[in-house]
Amino acid sequence: MDLNLKGRRAFVSGSTAGIGLAIATALVGEGASVIVNGRSQASVDDIVARIKSKFGGDVDGFAGDLSRASVAEALARQHPGVEILVNNLGIFEPKPFEKISDADWLRFFEINVLSGIRLARLFLPAMKRANWGRIIFISSESAVQIPAEMIHYGMTKTAELAVSRGLAEAVAGTGITVNSILPGPTKSRGVSD
Repeated sequence: MDLNLKGRRAFVSGSTAGIGLAIATALVGEGASVIVNGRSQASVDDIVARIKSKFGGDVDGFAGDLSRASVAEALARQHPGVEILVNNLGIFEPKPFEKISDADWLRFFEINVLSGIRLARLFLPAMKRANWGRIIFISSESAVQIPAEMIHYGMTKTAELAVSRGLAEAVAGTGITVNSILPGPTKSRGVSD
């Protein structure tokens, strides 16, 4: 399939495993120049090497915790030309509602929602100047079917839908698109662990 992405610069947050890795690999296969991301330099270096050895292509890495504003800003300085932003970074954990602390709610929001908001805010101005860009939020079916054992997770996935829908309205009429994808349960490293 040719999605006309040859030479486009893509960044996929949380892409050293699972859905993010699959997306990064598919983008490389489509000819995009891809930046993969994880928290540790070792995991990023490993994935960059694995993708390059298997598929070739232009693959770079950025290690850092994107739930921190300073790290997101460092990414934007180091890689200012991102044209395709895939906000995949996210955490989940089953926990009874009564045991979800304020700190848990804030941590989930910071990682799952605010990280993507920051990245979109950082990369959108260049997309507007070029009149072309793609911003994708990897949400979840849990955004509309909130799991009783992960209400805090479901809340963040619903918030991603709201952000992506509002942002899509804000860029209507331009060459920029904003969408959410709502995958179902996926046998990823986090689920297996």
